[in-house]
Amino acid sequence: MEAALETGIAVCWLRRDLRLDDNSALYHALKSGRQVLLLFIFDPEILETLPDKSDRRVAFIHRQLQKINEKISQYGSSLLVLHELPKEAFLKLLSNYAVKDVFTNHDYEPYARKRDKEVADVLAENGVKFHTYKDQVIFEKNEVMKPDGSPYTVFTPYSRVWKNRLHSEGVPGFPSEEHMEHLLKMQKRNLPSLEEMGFQSVEDHVPEADLSEALIRNYSETRNLPAISGTSMVGVHLRFGTISVRQLVKKALKWSEVWLNELIWREFFMMILWHFPQVEHQNFRSKYDRIPWRNNEREFELWTKGETGYPLVDAGMRQLDETGWMHNRVRMLVAGFLCKHLLIDWRWGEAYFAEKLLDYELASNNGNWQWAAGTGCDATPYFRIFNPDTQLKKFDPKLEYVKTWIPDFRAGYLDPIVDHQFARARALETYKKALN
Repeated sequence: MEAALETGIAVCWLRRDLRLDDNSALYHALKSGRQVLLLFIFDPEILETLPDKSDRRVAFIHRQLQKINEKISQYGSSLLVLHELPKEAFLKLLSNYAVKDVFTNHDYEPYARKRDKEVADVLAENGVKFHTYKDQVIFEKNEVMKPDGSPYTVFTPYSRVWKNRLHSEGVPGFPSEEHMEHLLKMQKRNLPSLEEMGFQSVEDHVPEADLSEALIRNYSETRNLPAISGTSMVGVHLRFGTISVRQLVKKALKWSEVWLNELIWREFFMMILWHFPQVEHQNFRSKYDRIPWRNNEREFELWTKGETGYPLVDAGMRQLDETGWMHNRVRMLVAGFLCKHLLIDWRWGEAYFAEKLLDYELASNNGNWQWAAGTGCDATPYFRIFNPDTQLKKFDPKLEYVKTWIPDFRAGYLDPIVDHQFARARALETYKKALN
């Protein structure tokens, strides 16, 4: 370690890539010729926005970091975990180590871009090189564009170009796990506890991803049936990078184009957020700013509690509250119900999902909520309004899903808070009047 301090070390800053295998930034750091210190920063600016101090996502991150720390202790190294603003954390780091290079993977969210610019400026002022790499997507930023150089705003042509490029270039790999001997030798350190950071210890209950051939091959047949385990549960692992997207794409190419399309939708929404960062708080299509949302607080509360009187909507909201996850088909229904049946601003629902979802990811959450409301790019047309009763008969005909999350469900359950035909007519009239 003394020699490393004299000649300088490299730092690999983990963020949304909580794994040691096939990690782009870690691979480049380990191949840099310097000993590598692994770093994670719990950012107070992010943590302080979380209203629930028993947030299962924070517990999940903490558990993943403990796993990483255990693994690298086998190589005589340790993870350094700090709890302070990233800019301040790096100033502290530079005063304790002869850091020459910092390696990290790209993040595309507006706050992350601002944070990374601040850190890059601090490092540059201190003569430290800042190296960033693509890792959480296959294609990013300007890599899949229209022939005229502008970004796609419709999924189908974007996905066509995405697939063509993938087939011509292939899927790269970054076998970081093969170079762990280059980690900086240091005594194992303990992580700051959740309590020290103002959070409570809680079981995160994050399900393991099912990446079996059988599930992925059958995905197109099973993905719309909420009562069965027909989805891969990979969302949270992609969100925090505990699984490499490159490994998932390789499986999708072998077994299921439908599943591949879901991975491409994720990248499409990330590309949209990169080129149109205003969508974080604004309608992608500005003409939808004219919609006079009702925003009835009592109805919103009933929606959050799963007490709308529509069984499939209510089961989904109760699943979300209890587990931090909701089946994808049901997500579309509950989002459409909030925006169109109740005429409540999609931003209310988006913020509620952001608070509750274990697999919350800004780009996808925002994109899908705007899709449901009709206000986004390539969105469902405003006149497409799901009938909750028809959806129930189609996707949960035996009420298995409903009875799982509403154990006391019975005939005459709860009176609907709004009649479907009335709500549909009201939404059509409201949208039409505002948009014409």
